[in-house]
Amino acid sequence: MLSMIATIFKIPELRRKIFITLLFLMVYRIGYYVPLPMIDQAKMAEKMSQQATGSFGQILGFVSLFSGGDLSQGCIFALGIMPYISASIIIQLLSSGVLPSLEKLRKEGAAGQKKINEYVRYLTVPICALQAFMFVQTLMRVDDGTGTGMGLAQAGYASETWSAIFFGGSAVLIMTTGCLFLMWIGEQIDEYGIGNGVSLIIMAGIVARLPQATASLIFVPGTTTINPSLFTLGGGDSGDISLESFVLLMFLFVAVVVSVIAITKAKRQIPMQSAKHVRGRRQVGGTKAFLPMKVNAAGVMPVIFASTMLLIPGLLFDSLSAVAPDLTWASTLGAAFHRGDGWFYNVVYIVLIYVFCYFWVAIQFNPKEVADNLKDQGSFIPGYRPGKSTADYLERVLMRITYVGAAFLAIIAIIPTIISAKLGVNQQIAAFYGGTGLLIVVSVALDLVQKINSHLVMRNYPSLTDE
Repeated sequence: MLSMIATIFKIPELRRKIFITLLFLMVYRIGYYVPLPMIDQAKMAEKMSQQATGSFGQILGFVSLFSGGDLSQGCIFALGIMPYISASIIIQLLSSGVLPSLEKLRKEGAAGQKKINEYVRYLTVPICALQAFMFVQTLMRVDDGTGTGMGLAQAGYASETWSAIFFGGSAVLIMTTGCLFLMWIGEQIDEYGIGNGVSLIIMAGIVARLPQATASLIFVPGTTTINPSLFTLGGGDSGDISLESFVLLMFLFVAVVVSVIAITKAKRQIPMQSAKHVRGRRQVGGTKAFLPMKVNAAGVMPVIFASTMLLIPGLLFDSLSAVAPDLTWASTLGAAFHRGDGWFYNVVYIVLIYVFCYFWVAIQFNPKEVADNLKDQGSFIPGYRPGKSTADYLERVLMRITYVGAAFLAIIAIIPTIISAKLGVNQQIAAFYGGTGLLIVVSVALDLVQKINSHLVMRNYPSLTDE
């Protein structure tokens, strides 16, 4: 391992890229601890701890996990990179046949992609400003018991209308600027560093929380004393995690890492062959190759979409029951959409993952377009005519392997819920050691290793995966 690391740093260009990437990630983590000046951080920490188990707390945890930010802390990077991701998804959906002009740009290659990236930046600004406005308004509005405000403004910052508008607008501007700065950091990593900048920011946010999650799992809260229940079968009297639960959690951690690596690298190789033709006196073509189709082509996006869709009904029903306590059906439905061991939540979660997985793969991979490209290149799949027959075959294969990929994502997604309910482990801790957080970290790490390997192989060095 040490020799591999030494080999990496022998290449000046690769060494410079790694240092630039680490420098930008360091700047991101420093800004993560710069608070908004008009928010009472002590009150905010107390309020967020009280709402950690409700729908609002689930939304905060979800945004923190997938955005690289943390809405439970009023910092300049609280929104993370999520507005930029939302803008990218919207533009990608619009360029998949909804808007012909964007679809035409997407097919123009590098020049068209550069223009699309410009549109993504423009769209990020209003999305970020809207999300920051909603967040700041919730924090600074007086807590009147209806759940629309939290009353976390510092004394004097929201005492009058003009001061609330001025300081609230300043907070929105700061958070918007912070998000745009993170977007710029991600683009600089893409250009001058190594790896995908946005993915590395999200990964850094997840990895930075791992020590705290591990400490809360091993040590007694507020101390450095190891929890004695870890050495006791059945746990302690306070319901802390027991020895067998801790061992099972570590086993699941290893199993999830191994399975994520296997499914992420799994591909369905479609054999294809180029047609033979004569050039001058020589016969060329006729070579055999493979068209790779990833089993988990959708990545973690279906889980993000499904989690978002499940958070919205729970938040709406909880707000309705808070305004009208007599509506028992609203509180019942709100509880059904909370994470837990209830079958309703898990079943709806799995169904949504399948729906969004097929939806996202259909956007990413167009069988008809691939079949037309193969036909233009003079290649074909043995046993199938070029054109419609090839497109139908690719679509059948895509549907089958997507079913397997969606099943894998569904299992990974519900593991934290099962661990939290059956082992008595906090939901946030379980998400790190057996769920989508671990899926993101491993996937980004594999992509980073692949990019480092490409630099090593290009300069005739052995790759990191060579035995």
